[in-house]
Amino acid sequence: MVTLVARSGHWNMSGDVARRLALGAQGFGDKAPGASVDRRHLRRVMGRLRVLQLDSIPVVIRTQYLPFHSRLGPYQVGLLDRIAYRDDEWFEAWAHEASLLPVASEPLFRWMKERVRSGHTWKWIYEFSQREPGYVRSVLDEVRERGTVAPGDLSDPRPVAKKSGGWGNRSHGALALDWLFRVGELGIRRRGNFEKHFSPLQDIIGESVAATPTPSAADALRALTMQSVQSLGVGTASDVADYFRLPIREVRRSLAELVEDGLVLDATVPGWKHAAFADPEGRAPRTLEGATVLSPFDPVVWKRDRAQRIFDFEYKIEIYVPEAKRRWGYYVLPVLVDGHIVARLDVKTDREHAILRIKASHAEADHNDLATAGRVADAIRDLARLVEVDSIDLANNGDMAPLLRRALG
Repeated sequence: MVTLVARSGHWNMSGDVARRLALGAQGFGDKAPGASVDRRHLRRVMGRLRVLQLDSIPVVIRTQYLPFHSRLGPYQVGLLDRIAYRDDEWFEAWAHEASLLPVASEPLFRWMKERVRSGHTWKWIYEFSQREPGYVRSVLDEVRERGTVAPGDLSDPRPVAKKSGGWGNRSHGALALDWLFRVGELGIRRRGNFEKHFSPLQDIIGESVAATPTPSAADALRALTMQSVQSLGVGTASDVADYFRLPIREVRRSLAELVEDGLVLDATVPGWKHAAFADPEGRAPRTLEGATVLSPFDPVVWKRDRAQRIFDFEYKIEIYVPEAKRRWGYYVLPVLVDGHIVARLDVKTDREHAILRIKASHAEADHNDLATAGRVADAIRDLARLVEVDSIDLANNGDMAPLLRRALG
């Protein structure tokens, strides 16, 4: 690893340095586990990420399991669930979409919850809470009394008549629990098939965190802005705001203060249309080794225009695109090899037959060669071990498929 520091307070960095800095910030240059992956390794990765996006679509595996795999290799995914939902080291919050975060960071998100409580965000559910204050209070009292409650287990869930779609199909009980979660009264523990069970938030984050004084919104935003820069390594103001989904005006103000205080550096990256901001303590690995797939919601690619700036990788999720109009496939995973995105795979885990199905495989420009296909094959085998299948099935779709078939043997 090499530490790169700007002497003048303004960092003129190459695109190559920006890429290595971004990957280093996300833990891709960290030493690989010497043996089996344990909770210390997952804690280290979460310390780099600071936020882990959740998603319930298990086409390959639920997305929250993949970022740890990408940085550590195959591991027992139940370990993540134990850390988050049994040992309560992490908690769920609405940050970068629905997310897991370290419990110690909970005070920094209280200003968001106050904005929900005052009706500045999520107005549809705020209006529900104002129409049904007595019912919402009764739901909160029941959860406090019982300790943990699933929406369908409420004594009075108040189901509603089916409608054509949207939020109107949810029971009043589910809406009340969602409201109480968003304003910080309740937290979520997942059980079974990713099912939500609600508990008092203090039971999850612990008394010491719950008793931590609430920082002002300005202080919390400044701290989250700093964390965003550290997790990104380098990014534009928009990138920084997107990391925790912070308001851009407040982020720009916080960045100006952090630059003035020398905690963040102004930066310029060739080809970037907007000014960048960098972590002066950021470390750019000299070399990045390894082959792995990335989640569509991994922080290094979740903001698609940043993925294009960093990797020259144009990426779009085509789940909601009609099949006939898809270019790459239904659920496409980028393949990262030695710090570069070299291919994309349309993947599905066939759990009934224990097969990892590679429905299509496409090489990025200048990467369709047998050596690269061999590295992509390594990433596929690692993924197969993660999802615990018995075999791999490769379809003859995509320009990399012929070489990849040779590499997979």
